[in-house]
Amino acid sequence: MKNSLTLVLIAMVILAGSCQRRTVTRVGTDTAIDLSGRWNDTDSRLVAEEMINDVLNRPWLNRFTQNNERAPVIIVGDVRNRSHEHIDAETFIRNMEREFINSGLVRVVQDAEFREQIREERADQHEFADPATIAQWRRETGADYMMTGTMNSIVDQHGRDRVIYYQVNLELSDMETNEKVWIGEKQIRKAVRN
Repeated sequence: MKNSLTLVLIAMVILAGSCQRRTVTRVGTDTAIDLSGRWNDTDSRLVAEEMINDVLNRPWLNRFTQNNERAPVIIVGDVRNRSHEHIDAETFIRNMEREFINSGLVRVVQDAEFREQIREERADQHEFADPATIAQWRRETGADYMMTGTMNSIVDQHGRDRVIYYQVNLELSDMETNEKVWIGEKQIRKAVRN
């Protein structure tokens, strides 16, 4: 019995010592925290800010506004993830849309998926809503330009050291002529030691 009690006490000490306490600290959403070395929210936000700043400061925008006397309308299309890891491109797309809209220099329309939802709601309104409040058909704003792109990565690893290289390429194309009016590129390199 004494041996059993000793074994139980030893097991309890080992278990208590092996239990880790988790602490959670709230930090600002603009604080850069990189735990794994993978693409993260900070990368998404910073790349979107830099790329949109670049596209809005190129000659295509002045040419358009001088010829049309209005702000261009942009749709952010697919940004394909071709990297080695899972990256939710939708977060990056929303970051870009936010930067475009908040600049006040361009207008942004919904992508195909969201347009379908809006059209379904418009159809419902024609069926059930007060006629004075119905959103009309054929009043959508067409896009002048579409932004598309890719996210790529290269991983170089030796032993415990790893370098991850990300490259984001974006293109802005004229919807009527298919002309590329801007091409942007941003790279991020991260050194990780395990």
